[in-house]
Amino acid sequence: MNKKDINIANQKNLLVVDDDERIRNLLKEYLVTEGFVISTANSAEKAREKMKYISYDLIILDVMMPGQNGLEFTSEIRKKSQTPIILLTAKSEVNSKIEGLETGADDYITKPFSPKELVLRIDSILRRSKNSTSFTSKISFGDYTLNTETRNLTKSGKRFYLTERELDILILLSKSPGQPISREGLAGIDEPGRAVDVGINRLRKKIEDDPTMPIWLQTVRGKGYILRPNS
Repeated sequence: MNKKDINIANQKNLLVVDDDERIRNLLKEYLVTEGFVISTANSAEKAREKMKYISYDLIILDVMMPGQNGLEFTSEIRKKSQTPIILLTAKSEVNSKIEGLETGADDYITKPFSPKELVLRIDSILRRSKNSTSFTSKISFGDYTLNTETRNLTKSGKRFYLTERELDILILLSKSPGQPISREGLAGIDEPGRAVDVGINRLRKKIEDDPTMPIWLQTVRGKGYILRPNS
């Protein structure tokens, strides 16, 4: 099956951080065709803001950026998260590569590089990350339990039916329970953000006792939507 045919709920969220707009756009265009959901940022500061609202599966990070550079930002990320990081740089010296890996990066690729090579490295890291990370495929909210692997939602132990798109939204929200995700982060490729609002409203009518005062699927003003799991 071609990656472009993978359901959005199974797609990986990647963040590309590079001050070069041309590189950001080229990587986004290529990686989207490979089946990834891509966010971009032109600085560590912008990336930090996006990371507040979206839980990324992998970060592609340029080393030489104005302000906080890639090595410094990698060190900062590693104090809070083990999200896989691939560093990009124009440098080819061995010492620079060693410094990047010692800082906590998972891999290091030197510009110029083949986008295909980058994808192979991304896939390799994500496979290792999946094998080494304990991840619960079930999340509960109210009387509902969502199994993200089987795409099965139950209420009080009985199957509860949703559309495929409604399941997509719910599964994406379940990746970062208790954290807001923007409309853009929930939207599919080439899908307008307003379509997400429609999907959220339909979900609320199905899973909330009072859709006008949601308990589990809430709006965070200016930030997006949030799934609040059981404590």
